Amino acid sequence: MIKIDSKIPEGPVAEKWTNYKAHQKLVNPANKRRLDIIVVGTGLAGASAAASLGEMGFRVFNFCIQDSPRRAHSIAAQGGINAAKNYQNDGDSVYRLFYDTVKGGDYRAREANVYRLAEVSNAIIDQCVAQGVPFAREYGGTLDNRSFGGAQVSRTFYAKGQTGQQLLLGAYSALSRQVNAGTVKMYTRYEMQDVVIIDGRARGIIAKNLITGKLERFAAHAVVIATGGYGNAYFLSTNAMGCNCTAAISCYRKGAVFANPAYVQIHPTCIPVHGDKQSKLTLMSESLRNDGRIWVPKKKEDAVKLQKGEIKGSDIPEEDRDYYLERRYPAFGNLVPRDVASRAAKERCDAGFGVNNTGLAVFLDFSEAINRLGIDIVLQRYGNLFDMYEEITDVNPGELAKETNGVKYYNPMMIYPAIHYTMGGIWVDYELQTTIKGLFAIGECNFSDHGANRLGASALMQGLADGYFVLPYTIQNYLADQITVPRFSTDLPEFAEAEKAVQAKIDHFMSIQGKESVDSIHKKLGHVMWECMGMGRTAEGLKEGIAKLKEIRKEFETNLFIPGSKEGMNIELDKAIRLYDFITMGELVAYDALNRNESCGGHFREEYQTEEGEAKRDDENFFYVACWEYQGDDEKAPVLYKEPLVYEAIKVQTRNYKS
Repeated sequence: MIKIDSKIPEGPVAEKWTNYKAHQKLVNPANKRRLDIIVVGTGLAGASAAASLGEMGFRVFNFCIQDSPRRAHSIAAQGGINAAKNYQNDGDSVYRLFYDTVKGGDYRAREANVYRLAEVSNAIIDQCVAQGVPFAREYGGTLDNRSFGGAQVSRTFYAKGQTGQQLLLGAYSALSRQVNAGTVKMYTRYEMQDVVIIDGRARGIIAKNLITGKLERFAAHAVVIATGGYGNAYFLSTNAMGCNCTAAISCYRKGAVFANPAYVQIHPTCIPVHGDKQSKLTLMSESLRNDGRIWVPKKKEDAVKLQKGEIKGSDIPEEDRDYYLERRYPAFGNLVPRDVASRAAKERCDAGFGVNNTGLAVFLDFSEAINRLGIDIVLQRYGNLFDMYEEITDVNPGELAKETNGVKYYNPMMIYPAIHYTMGGIWVDYELQTTIKGLFAIGECNFSDHGANRLGASALMQGLADGYFVLPYTIQNYLADQITVPRFSTDLPEFAEAEKAVQAKIDHFMSIQGKESVDSIHKKLGHVMWECMGMGRTAEGLKEGIAKLKEIRKEFETNLFIPGSKEGMNIELDKAIRLYDFITMGELVAYDALNRNESCGGHFREEYQTEEGEAKRDDENFFYVACWEYQGDDEKAPVLYKEPLVYEAIKVQTRNYKS
């Protein structure tokens, strides 16, 4: 029987983190040198955590599946990072950032964690400026801010459309300093396959050397997982091809409960699918919604002509355009949260107003902004995003298409929602510790900060908050009792047993010798995930999805073909291991979505919606974190535990972005 204890400190929400730090246990500098910590992942969360823990004096082993931490998927984040600096003097505050985040998550986040996130946000900006991150600046030299969805203030710091890249380079420089100092040992091209549990505590990992193909054992006093989300279970997503959930699922199989897997974010501004040969989708930053206006034709006959290629978007005059977000949500307009904008786009396209040959696209138009600000200003803000869009679609959104009656119309972008970020993840308490002692999860791979929907520019905030400013405190509370525990030998039977189990799984996959490639099975998985567990879900569709996922697992087990051998580099084998875990992850999403008989945030059950098509929550029956426990076999349904949500500072109410 697992006990779900969030360990939230006593006292008012604004004082909890201060009180926690004042009373936590500490580890003195000499003792830190005797303690080892494994950090799996080198994105913003992993790199910042490894750098910080190394700087503090712990001995850190950091694992990266890429050739370099600089290639972590955090590099792909475009739009910005939130903080409550109130540089714009527009009414922002720590409380307002906290409130917007909880509201944006549809009142399904843990209040205490979110307040802490907002509280440390300002320190992140100071840290990154000190590292030399080239944030955009105003004419006078002060840091610039722009708006993002779900907020009526400008609190997003950015570096053109490459904020993730610049922040990662800052974290990488801090990490490299510790590698050079010898406090962090870096293992590139290694992938975690399992966590090793000794006497109920995480004491190490089994990792696969992706170059040699060999399994290796690593021991430590604590293990930190920072391996991102599970969006690639859907095959087509905005995630990098290598993003996977194998580390998280291996922890789940060893007893770490998984929280809120149904909360998957659909990002509204992605380049639409243009064929069945695509392997991933490309994100167009949410920051484009600052100046871009989203629309479809008012007349269905115009939409039909667009779908047939008979006319272009620039041929439709202003009076015949339906700026549907501005019409439906006047207070927030194009800056509604992602789940709201995504569903609105789906609704228009389902009604027949889609604007490309598949009928699954809407326009994102910069004509008004270019006419108002001039093309130079618009390109300063979004130039590299315009370049990326042109590179992929051969359309330049900054190019004048035509002028009618003195009105200049520029080429609009075409966008459509796509799988992007996962709010669900490994369950952690206030200390970021999982239900396995000594196992911590940070960044996107935990569930803790975003509820049912993440606001834009909050992923980078959470990753760096966890790594720089939260985990370095909370992990000491655990490690203070471990200073008398000597370093572990990887010859212990628990390590041998874990390695043997991983090797047996690899041998089994190699022995199947069927006829289906990994990608072909993964595409089938992705199709089921999108159709049954995508933007619109129904009880019937979810039950059908679970049945189909069991068929896909059976097909994997009987008809998978992996070329080559298990020795040396074998990318197809690595993909197969990840795919097996994606299937389990997909079932988790379905079980959670089927259990949650309400709509909230990124989880939209079509049976539960208002007359206006908005999400309809059921706070009486579902005001909790859904925690799923593994039952020892992938074929068995997981068991649900509930962590009740307790709100003290915020009144729970229906989200309103209209007024």
